[in-house]
Amino acid sequence: MNYLLPAAVALLALAPVAQADDSPAIDLTALIECGSDYAGFVATEALRDDPLKAVAAGWQPLPQTNMFMSEYRLVQPITVFGQPTDHIAFSGSGVVAILDLPDPRPLAQMLELETAIDTPQKAMFGKEVLSEKRTAPDGTVVIESAVITVSNVDSHPGQTLAGCSYSLDLPEETDEQTAPAAETPH
Repeated sequence: MNYLLPAAVALLALAPVAQADDSPAIDLTALIECGSDYAGFVATEALRDDPLKAVAAGWQPLPQTNMFMSEYRLVQPITVFGQPTDHIAFSGSGVVAILDLPDPRPLAQMLELETAIDTPQKAMFGKEVLSEKRTAPDGTVVIESAVITVSNVDSHPGQTLAGCSYSLDLPEETDEQTAPAAETPH
């Protein structure tokens, strides 16, 4: 979404302040539980892009077992959605905890998530928990959203992925916005 780059950069002013060692102050629990925002998610890029910074922050990069995810083992385990974990992953615009739960359904039910897919092989649940209009300093209006997701995936049998996807989108045009301006009589 390159067309959103200026707005995203402007919203980064809301990102966590960097620590003295220049690594971002990141609250993984808040990020995973959708308690953060898009700027907080973007702040993880410095660690995801530089393995040395990730290690310095206590994230041990793991071999890629799923081509869509970058995984890390945490030196300090965290608790998310009431479950302990030391295993996280990033995929696209989301971050998940990889939990030792063989069935994602009880967690999805506890979180009151909506069902997207529920078959014996695949289960996917979600719920939008944030959808707000934001105005960047340059005047660009965007919709910031956060969606809690809980699912299983073939690459991690016997485990549940639970986390949050963050996004910035341009508002949809309404009929009023797209209608030609009424002409004024002369």
